[in-house]
Amino acid sequence: MVIKILFILLFLVITVGIGIYCRKKATDVNGFVLGGRSVGPWLTAFSFGTSYFSAVIFVGYAGQFGWNFGLASTWIGLGNALIGSYLAWKILGRRTRVMTQHLGSATMPDFFEKRYGSKTLKIVASAIVFVFMIPYTASLYNGLSRLFEMSFNVPYWVCVVVMALVTAMYVVLSGYMGTALNSAVQAVIMLVGIIVVVFSVLNVHGGLQASVECLAQETSETVGPGGFTSLFGPDPLALLGVVLLTSLGTWGLPQMIGKFYAIKDEKAIKTGTIVSTAFAVIVAGGCYFLGGFGRIFFEDGEFNGQFDNIIPTMLSELSDVVIALVIMLVLAASMSTLSSLVLTSSSTLTLDFLNPLKGGKMKESQKMRWMRFFIIFFIVVSAGIAIVQANSKVAFIADLMGISWGTMSGAFLGPFMLGLYWKRATKPAVWASFIFSTVLNITFMVFKLSGAVSVLPKLLQSSSNVGVIAMLTGVLLVVVISLLTKKPDEKAVNEMFACYDKTVTVKAKNSLGE
Repeated sequence: MVIKILFILLFLVITVGIGIYCRKKATDVNGFVLGGRSVGPWLTAFSFGTSYFSAVIFVGYAGQFGWNFGLASTWIGLGNALIGSYLAWKILGRRTRVMTQHLGSATMPDFFEKRYGSKTLKIVASAIVFVFMIPYTASLYNGLSRLFEMSFNVPYWVCVVVMALVTAMYVVLSGYMGTALNSAVQAVIMLVGIIVVVFSVLNVHGGLQASVECLAQETSETVGPGGFTSLFGPDPLALLGVVLLTSLGTWGLPQMIGKFYAIKDEKAIKTGTIVSTAFAVIVAGGCYFLGGFGRIFFEDGEFNGQFDNIIPTMLSELSDVVIALVIMLVLAASMSTLSSLVLTSSSTLTLDFLNPLKGGKMKESQKMRWMRFFIIFFIVVSAGIAIVQANSKVAFIADLMGISWGTMSGAFLGPFMLGLYWKRATKPAVWASFIFSTVLNITFMVFKLSGAVSVLPKLLQSSSNVGVIAMLTGVLLVVVISLLTKKPDEKAVNEMFACYDKTVTVKAKNSLGE
């Protein structure tokens, strides 16, 4: 217990200390939200990776999908690395940085207003972020707190409150720069932690080969021997849906895209692409690979259907030092993602919702005060939801995250990505994407919460499938409706896209240059 407490205290002291150190970087809106667009390559890469992977991945997704797909769940982590990290940087990174700086955009909703010429789009987009960030944020507390309960035997609500207080403290103090610097520390902890944990868990059953042999004997009502060790698992189509949701989903999430806004220079693009991809391979690949062995830690009939308890059960037999490292790993993952989410939510609500309602006349100091207030507000509300959800067992971690990812990515991915590349994209098409994704995911959520999800078509009975359908349909809607509606003002659009042809060392669409 002493070892665990010392590890946690050391981590928390460093975290708050970084927040105090970086507070001078958060004196205005640009510094607080974007770090002055001067964040270096390694900080940007680690900030992207740690915002991507949280306790939701380690405890919720790894446990649930490892149980469902066995070792094939490792493909989810590899998909996250290839699609969610590498291709996201290659396709969106440079163009996002160039156009958002050209338009003077600090948030994704602000981009929609300036790219498509609609203040209403900005307000609605910020409302979607506000509503659907909260369940995602709430899901972060769950995974962490379950491990704390296992290790310290303290009440769930105590874990939630401590995590909320510490995160609020350093984000309110330092904004984006403090979050980014903390992410670097948290990334190192996550990298070391997942490697140690994977080896430690496999050794419980005699190593990799012995663990695979044990898993090969596992069966279920629909899966025979060897099914959970097969290349693509017992349900390849469902596996593909999870890969696409958790990988392609990052392309439309404001807290992920916001990392590209803050890129300093061309070196940050190149380094960020490589580092964030490697980080995803190790962390996400390791988490899902670990989760694939979940079944061998339960006797027949012992599993009670609580997917969120699988990973804690697997870890319960490890040494105190390893468990302390695991707690730091999950604490780092959770706090890095939580800080990114609340910073994105507060800046969006202040700059894109509150400021327009006041006629765009808020002073810099007012904006800073409101953003700090909303950071605390988001943390308090999400913590309250997490405590209520844990007591009522309304939904699993994976469902909370899936609904949030699916709605935001479904609404934003098509309009944002095509807005960077295609001059023909129109405002009505963006509305169609917003409305379709929101209605589809809210409908699923209503059926899920009412326990009547089985009446839906099989394809719509999981949050991951619903999210993927929302994303792909959203892209299709933007293309089709744009072609069927009036072209946007050619002069205005050409002026926006002129930023890509500005001469630096080469054209800006190929290099940020100097």
